[in-house]
Amino acid sequence: MLQKIDISNFTTVKGKHIDHIPLTYEVFGEPIHQAPVVLVNHALTGNSTICGDDGWWNGLIGAGKCIDTNRYTVISFNIPGNGYDGVVENLIDDYRLFNARDIAVLFAEGLEALTIHELYATIGGSVGGGIAWELAALRPDLIKNLIPVATDWKSTDWLKANCLVQEQILLNSSNPVHDARLHAMLIYRSPESFKQKFDRTYNTDKDMFNIESWLLHHGEKLKHRFTLSAYKELNYILANIDITASRGSFLEVAGKISSNIHLVSVNSDVFFTAAEDVATYNELKKVKKNISHSIIDSVHGHDAFLIEFEQMNELLKEIF
Repeated sequence: MLQKIDISNFTTVKGKHIDHIPLTYEVFGEPIHQAPVVLVNHALTGNSTICGDDGWWNGLIGAGKCIDTNRYTVISFNIPGNGYDGVVENLIDDYRLFNARDIAVLFAEGLEALTIHELYATIGGSVGGGIAWELAALRPDLIKNLIPVATDWKSTDWLKANCLVQEQILLNSSNPVHDARLHAMLIYRSPESFKQKFDRTYNTDKDMFNIESWLLHHGEKLKHRFTLSAYKELNYILANIDITASRGSFLEVAGKISSNIHLVSVNSDVFFTAAEDVATYNELKKVKKNISHSIIDSVHGHDAFLIEFEQMNELLKEIF
């Protein structure tokens, strides 16, 4: 069930004042204050419905699953403006209003409103993982287990470049959400994934290759469930992750985080590359002992964190 917290008198990192922000969320599993709390941050086109009939992370979260709703209180906030609460157009006049740190601050205020002062774990994939990094940097003693999946503590040049292409499509296409999704699927998957799935097969009924039909299908599907304003906003947040901004070096910032940090990468990810996590892991080892790095072996690229649930469960079972 979607619930709401009213955040008042919020000031963004850029100094923009907002009188009122509705922060919506869902709770799964045990009631708040009766079990350890796991915060799950959604990805770009995701939302707070992380498990259940329409849950997008059902393979990982639920009764008897890796993140067991019989043992944990599982909470997920909606990024304000993602449209899941139906008020996106009233809130987000400027799609560049929030960066990832702003969202982390909002989530922290939401947790305070719920009188939650510690988290057993915070997990998120892609931009959700970037926000998890930002929350850990903001509140270094809040999270016992920080689990950034297929993500990074900063938006790399490569990430920013792809987000810029996405932004230009969203601003200039006559069919913006549809067309941006076509491009996005190319960086969410991998060449080998496409080869394995389609192998140049042809759809005679549609008179096009199956890869083309599949991409057009995904464009249409997102167009009918995701607003343009939400896509522009989330793409901007994705392009603006950086826990070091106005704080100091990575080691100065990350070294203060008390959490056990469990990095999870995908070896075929061409969006948030595994090489960046290897570099992060090697740096962090200089100042922290409670850190691990696991790799999902998959041809499916960035989206493997939404596909390879057997491996995800195996990699995370010791934590949960």
